[in-house]
Amino acid sequence: MWGPLACFTRPELKAERVSYPVMTPSAAVGVLEAVYWKPEFRYVVRAIEVLRPVRWMQVRRNEVKSVVTAKKVQELQSVPGARYDVEEDRDQRNTMALADVAYRIRAQIVLERHANAPEEKYREQLRRRVDRGACFSQPFLGCREFSASFGPATDAPALAGRTEELGVMLHSIVYTSKGERYRWFRARLVDGVMEVPEQPLSADAVAMPSAPWRAGGGS
Repeated sequence: MWGPLACFTRPELKAERVSYPVMTPSAAVGVLEAVYWKPEFRYVVRAIEVLRPVRWMQVRRNEVKSVVTAKKVQELQSVPGARYDVEEDRDQRNTMALADVAYRIRAQIVLERHANAPEEKYREQLRRRVDRGACFSQPFLGCREFSASFGPATDAPALAGRTEELGVMLHSIVYTSKGERYRWFRARLVDGVMEVPEQPLSADAVAMPSAPWRAGGGS
């Protein structure tokens, strides 16, 4: 995967968008699912290889303060003349993004219980779609406006000599009827390769600034 801009937003920073220095496993899963997804399996990311130097770029963008929920849409549709004024809700925010990124994702397909085909079938279907450049939706790198390109894996080397502790990183997001639950892991880049553990940290190992559940994430 590669693209001119990326922002893998740190969820613990609320006011401004600040990216992790490396693509998160949850973002990698989103990219893979945009290319090929079926309910019979799920992706488990094993490693992310950084293929280009980490470069930062500050972007100032117009965003809206609120999130339009399904309930709000129903209210607007039921009241004649009701409207949502984006100008009144507009807010300028800074984004600390990554520039000119490229990653190689190593992932495994794990079958669900109701799968009716072998793992090899889904893996080969994914490879054929990657070879053709086919996708269900346009992949993006963190933010939807940062479109990503994708293709078959190459022999391009990872960033040799780039070794650093990345701290606690978002591992995955679990969606339930109660909302979103964040799961974390201790990330480390070794010669440009970030290994992803199968098991995240325990639920009480990381404390978010606010509650770890965010309402409305289960929809």
